[in-house]
Amino acid sequence: MRWLRDRDPDFNTVRRAARAAVVMPAVFAFADLVVGNAGMSMFASFGSFAMLLYVDFGGSARDRLTAQFWLILAGSVLIVVGTLASHAVVTAVLTTVAVVFLILFSGVVSSVLAGASTALLVSYVLPVTIQVPLSALDDRLYGWWLAGAASMAAITLLWPAPVRDPLRPKITRALTLLAERIRLEVACVSGGLPLSENPPLRALAEQGDEAVRDLKDTFWSTPYRPAGLTTTGRAEVRLAGQVTWLHSLLEREPFEGGPGPVDPAVCEVETAAAQVLERAAVLLDSDGRTDRLDGETRRLHHARQAMEHEVTAARVPGDAAAFVASLEPSFRAQEISFAISEIAGNIEIAVAAEARSWRDRLLGHQPAGLPTRLTSARARVTAHADRHSVWLRNSIRGAIALSISVLVANLLGVEHSFWVVLGAMVVLRSNAVTTGQSALRALAGTTIGFGIGAFVLWAVHGHTIFLWILLPIAILIAGLAPTVITFMAGQAGFTVLLLILYEIIAPAGWRTGLIRLEDIAVGCLVSLLAGALFWPRGARAALGRAFDEAFTAIARYFRGAVDFGVTRCDLTTPSAYPADGRAQALAAMQRLDDAFRGYLAERGTKRLHMSEASRLVNSATVLQYSAEAIVDLWNGEGMSDRDREAARMEISTVADPVATWFERAGESLGREGPAPEPLPYDQAAEARLIAVVSRDLSDGDGRATATGVRIVWTAHHVDAARRLADGVAEVLAELR
Repeated sequence: MRWLRDRDPDFNTVRRAARAAVVMPAVFAFADLVVGNAGMSMFASFGSFAMLLYVDFGGSARDRLTAQFWLILAGSVLIVVGTLASHAVVTAVLTTVAVVFLILFSGVVSSVLAGASTALLVSYVLPVTIQVPLSALDDRLYGWWLAGAASMAAITLLWPAPVRDPLRPKITRALTLLAERIRLEVACVSGGLPLSENPPLRALAEQGDEAVRDLKDTFWSTPYRPAGLTTTGRAEVRLAGQVTWLHSLLEREPFEGGPGPVDPAVCEVETAAAQVLERAAVLLDSDGRTDRLDGETRRLHHARQAMEHEVTAARVPGDAAAFVASLEPSFRAQEISFAISEIAGNIEIAVAAEARSWRDRLLGHQPAGLPTRLTSARARVTAHADRHSVWLRNSIRGAIALSISVLVANLLGVEHSFWVVLGAMVVLRSNAVTTGQSALRALAGTTIGFGIGAFVLWAVHGHTIFLWILLPIAILIAGLAPTVITFMAGQAGFTVLLLILYEIIAPAGWRTGLIRLEDIAVGCLVSLLAGALFWPRGARAALGRAFDEAFTAIARYFRGAVDFGVTRCDLTTPSAYPADGRAQALAAMQRLDDAFRGYLAERGTKRLHMSEASRLVNSATVLQYSAEAIVDLWNGEGMSDRDREAARMEISTVADPVATWFERAGESLGREGPAPEPLPYDQAAEARLIAVVSRDLSDGDGRATATGVRIVWTAHHVDAARRLADGVAEVLAELR
């Protein structure tokens, strides 16, 4: 048990394999011994295997049953399509291209679809490679439906899985610790204690760092985003990025306080923000069984208004530079409160979605503040409709490889063409090198399995009763081996299982294993050819290109956000909301997400280490949310009635090199160009900015203006992005 727990901590693989070992022999025995139909037996057995071993839906019992039902329905449609297409080589090949591409590419829409892709492929590949008269279609559907009904009963009654939401507990813990850290920082500042010499605060910060790292590890541990198109899932994916952003804000600028009268107001804002964060964590952990956050968010809103009033009511001293420096604590409080407000809003959306009635769920009614499922799905598809998208490339590669397998199997006239296609499907990877490694492992595992299976068939000597006894054991081993042992062991176990299965259906002895070995070899060769011809550079090159696109798009959005803000404060220049820039940045981040997951899943040595790649992804996320914060800062501000062209030009002059630097950093990652030198701190530029905004910081009475303060806060955002670039520069220097 300890050995299993080390390799399968939650026993998810053990659960799936145990269910299959019980259900698959039962439905196979019913179809073969009771009904006596070979076609129904085959689809009942392979359907059970696909729906119990190749999928593992998460969420509540209702969510899992709903997903399983739609899988059964989709598989039924694919069986019909595959059976109709199998009667001519041309239609089989062309239909395979279209169907396989749609199955694989649909995974960008939802993790549920991505997780079901292998089972869906099996439901199509099996009928399209085995030609039968149309009169036998009913037998195939009956076998699939029998397996589907048994699978729904199994996931409900046989070792029911607990409700799995891997992100939620990690998000809750991180939020709780970050809220405690903010509270303790405020207490230290209020009591005049230095933050750098406070052991409890340092220990709390380390716990928060560990919780955020744990959240990131969970978020990146799957080959696709760990959430589907459900409202809750989409909100939690956004929460993962927002928690990372909030953590970076706390790490970047400790709250040391500063000169001037704003400290009490700043402390009140951060205290209210910590309270919102704590209550949001409780709300998320309670699944909605608690009050909403209306009271806490109102307090935070009022505290922010009071802080801005304090800042703008203060008299500006003769030394403008000193006053600008005194605004740093208020800038930090404003930035943190915005991040926490966004987090709280997402949590309220997630909880409201879970509290919907069954009627609202059925009709697709969404909580306010989140796009509909159709809008979200369209955005994801549009984001990946790009020639550099890793998901698009893998979908095209998989469709071509499997269609070529169908063509080769038909041209060669192999006895079991299904195994040619399956051989290509199980070993296809992101480049020719890793595909070749998987092919060798698959062939080696198949050879070992053939030897073991041939010995088993010789030992039982035609006594079918012993094969029935061995069948559930073989299923259990075949289900466990790929995860708890190796991929090669999984291939060996699967080969033994198939030898036993086919010997029960149509006794042929060891010859079945030899045929499968030949078919797998053909399929592996096709897969290797497809991997060599279509984008053979692999996941590393794809990740570099995704970094290039992401940093370029987000840098443009950041530049557009700054331009939007500074033009809001200038009567002479029209202001335009950077909607297109935001959409392009979000799309590029989705492609980067998938490229990074593919890079994590690829076998072999990696020039870019995991820690370095993770830092780069986090930097892109933080820069994106910084642009969001700048837009929010100015979005509610009306157009100024004064000419502030000088201040606008100066901030743009400072922001443009920062955005350009990130664009060049992306080029160095994606196009192997030279890494840009770190951005130096430009003291002269800051002095010029202070000089041009000094007249805008105060009104006729000598008091600060809201527009002037926002100009300074925008400059702080730009400087924070410059410091973020220092971390990216460190990673680029390590890659040289």
